[in-house]
Amino acid sequence: MTRVLPLPTRLLKNWGDEAVVYDAASGDTHYLKPLTLALYQICRDHPGYTSTEIAAELSTRLSEANTPQLRELTEETLTSLRKISLLEPA
Repeated sequence: MTRVLPLPTRLLKNWGDEAVVYDAASGDTHYLKPLTLALYQICRDHPGYTSTEIAAELSTRLSEANTPQLRELTEETLTSLRKISLLEPA
């Protein structure tokens, strides 16, 4: 289970299926490519989802097969977003 950190200093700006997140507290700006943005939105909208459920939802949203590679990429992306403090483990 993963949650989006609810920080008031974080701003999300979307352009189509891409976005940037600016953290006013740290001054960091992060680019979210389409897969990363979709994953971030899934975590925000469904904080109780497991990584398996997130991968299944990504598969649907991105019209991609739910393969072992997609599940591995989901895990890697979750880890990356946790490292930059955009997600926290629940």
